Formats: sequence, C-alpha cells, structure tokens
Amino acid sequence: MPTSLCGTHEPTMERYEVHIENTREAYGCSASCTLLGGMEALARKGIPVGCRGGGCGVCKVRIESGTVRTEKMSREHVTVDEQAAGYVLACRAYPTSDVRLSAVDKLARCIERSHARSTFLDAALAAAHRS
Repeated sequence: MPTSLCGTHEPTMERYEVHIENTREAYGCSASCTLLGGMEALARKGIPVGCRGGGCGVCKVRIESGTVRTEKMSREHVTVDEQAAGYVLACRAYPTSDVRLSAVDKLARCIERSHARSTFLDAALAAAHRS
C-alpha cells in the first residue's frame, strides 16, 4: 500500500491519535499513512527517514499501546521476538487504533535532541518577547 500524504485530510479514512512518549508530542494519522509519514507531517527537523522501505532500521519504534498493521520489515532490524514485544519500523506500520509509541535507537536520539533544541529556542524567544 503506498504511503499517502499524511498531512492531508482523508474523509473516507479513519484517523487516529499517535503519541510519541519521548517528546510528549502527538499527531493525527490516518489508517492509510505510516507512523513515520505522520511524524514527517509534523514538519519538525530531526526526524530521520532512511529508506522508507523497511530495510535500514532507522525508524525503529516500540508500540507501548494501541495496534498497528505492519508490512514486510527487515528481520535484521526487527526480529520476530522484537516484533512480538511491540517493536516495528515506523515506515512499515499503519495505525489501526490510537497509538502510544516510544522511539528507540537512532530515531530516539535524533528526535530527543531536536525536541530539546526546539524547546530551548521556544523558551528563549518567549523570554525575548517578555523583555
């Protein structure tokens, strides 16, 4: 199934709320959009996208709650045991309910660093406007 434009409204598709535990951010994601596509629609720097085909493992996440439908993923990056424990590649996972996820490995490092940087900049801008 091709990835849709995740930031667009798709009236015929169910939309779900996806929460990223690492940054406490949330975004809407349709059932036809991958979790990674939804993250990209946040238009935030620092989200590594890799191959978008399930082969590189850059977008590995752990589903903390909720359900997803997955497409083929490299077993080098997500083993059968890991998948049973909730690990998936965000580029190959489509929400089928509201989801809470934690980014892991490289994705976690990148989004946490980017989130900390943007939070710092937001605070600095707010302080500058108050003075």
